[in-house]
Amino acid sequence: METIKTKETINTITRKGIHHMVDENNKIKKYKPWLGDMFSFLYDRIMEKSIFPKKFDGSLNKHFKILKKEFEKVHNKKILEFAAGSGNAVEFLNNDNIYAGVDISSGLLRIAKKKFDCYKFLNAELFVVNVCDTPFQDNNFDVAICNLSLNFFEDIDRFISELKRVLNEDGSFFCSVPIPENKKSQVKIRGKLYTKKELKKSFEKHGFIFKPLPYENGVLLYFITKQYDN
Repeated sequence: METIKTKETINTITRKGIHHMVDENNKIKKYKPWLGDMFSFLYDRIMEKSIFPKKFDGSLNKHFKILKKEFEKVHNKKILEFAAGSGNAVEFLNNDNIYAGVDISSGLLRIAKKKFDCYKFLNAELFVVNVCDTPFQDNNFDVAICNLSLNFFEDIDRFISELKRVLNEDGSFFCSVPIPENKKSQVKIRGKLYTKKELKKSFEKHGFIFKPLPYENGVLLYFITKQYDN
């Protein structure tokens, strides 16, 4: 069976099924999630009751329908999800895929672990790690995903470089992200919002083909990227 391959130089500690990166002193690396780990249990409710209807002016149900449509025929692939959150990928991914999810919140990943176990994913691993510095070997994944989180990443160029490193040459990246041109002027969305034009420029600079998808769901833009043919 295919497995998720990590760099030989990376050291980890696994606690309750979650992999944590450790430093040279064998201490777990700490990160600061936007919600805070002690409030992780509220994440799904906040997304459904507040973020989607009030901030995104969209529908969470429609969001999952879009994702299910895009991934319904994806089977037996190695998939990496950036900012995996509370594990809502179980709502749209088939459980025969090999899955790795990364997030800076160990609290959210503990919730995700329960979901992946419940949905009987045979090969799913979760890592507490920064999306710009993952522990995986080069050319390791067929598909990468990032939903609703790209605006929180501290360095989009560094993230895209990391994405390119871990994806296979013929791999694809699926993303949903709020963009400012779709936003109501009085609504405040956390993070840095990039326009569609800015996103296109950033991904093309790193050798990706940028393709917006024809879905409408409030402030969200859905797009896919693939690397240019070598």
